[in-house]
Amino acid sequence: MTETALAGLELAVAREPSRRMATLRRVVVLLAPSVLFLAMFTYWPVVLVALQSVTVESFGGASHWGLGNFERLFSDPRFGRASLNNLVYAVGTVVPSIALALAFAVVLKESTRVSGLLRTVFVSPVLIPLVAAAALFSFVFQPRFGLLDYYLGSLGLGTTNWLGDPDLALYSLIGLTIWKNAGYYMLFFLAGLQTVPDDLYEAARVEGASAAQRFTRITLPLLKPTTAFVVVIALLQVLTNVDHIILLTSGGPSDSTSVVLYYIYQQAHENYDIGLAAAATVVSVGFLLALSVVSLRTLENGIHYEG
Repeated sequence: MTETALAGLELAVAREPSRRMATLRRVVVLLAPSVLFLAMFTYWPVVLVALQSVTVESFGGASHWGLGNFERLFSDPRFGRASLNNLVYAVGTVVPSIALALAFAVVLKESTRVSGLLRTVFVSPVLIPLVAAAALFSFVFQPRFGLLDYYLGSLGLGTTNWLGDPDLALYSLIGLTIWKNAGYYMLFFLAGLQTVPDDLYEAARVEGASAAQRFTRITLPLLKPTTAFVVVIALLQVLTNVDHIILLTSGGPSDSTSVVLYYIYQQAHENYDIGLAAAATVVSVGFLLALSVVSLRTLENGIHYEG
């Protein structure tokens, strides 16, 4: 190796650290805004809520660390009522919505003019904001003069105070949520059905399998990952959407439509009990994280078909 070549190699080696530092600086400059945004509006609020949940206020303005907020939370009958309402609301919303979405997807799987029109009809509620949908259903559920009572009255069934009756208010909100979300879930099932090859159905027909057998032995098993994903999305929606409850019932009557998120809203913005609201938030986030872990495990263990 000549002296010139050796000198060039030494120069290249000497420049390598400076190039790496320049690349590192560019990466830091490009990532800094995103990291700063996440730190300010995502990570710091989470840390702040966690700190507030274990900060117990005492008389005279003093405060100390402890689990007093969680003790008050779990001994509060209104939190228990809100949790039970959330469970009823989740089951009553998720199960029918997914069942309807799957049924719509199976029936409308083939691309025709009629199926295209019906798909548009079923998906159209998804495009309506939740607040606008709540305003629309406030007219539908209005006693005596509402759309629902009008048609029931024409059948001689009388009128009902759908949102004012503690026994019916939560189920009225469930009906609104099913109408709003079923078409959205249908899109996922339609996408999942496209991955199921027609050869499997043809082979099943040749073997004499009925339509019900083809559905239970082919469609449902191959849609297991899609179903698990839709269940997670549906649960997240019913646990995090509260706009329609605030607009239509404000958690009433008699806390019959109060859910956990509305309970948190009440404690923070109406009762100014930040510690109790933070404790309820931590419990809710913990539940959502556990739900996400279970769903991811289900997706990992799901049945996938490679065509």
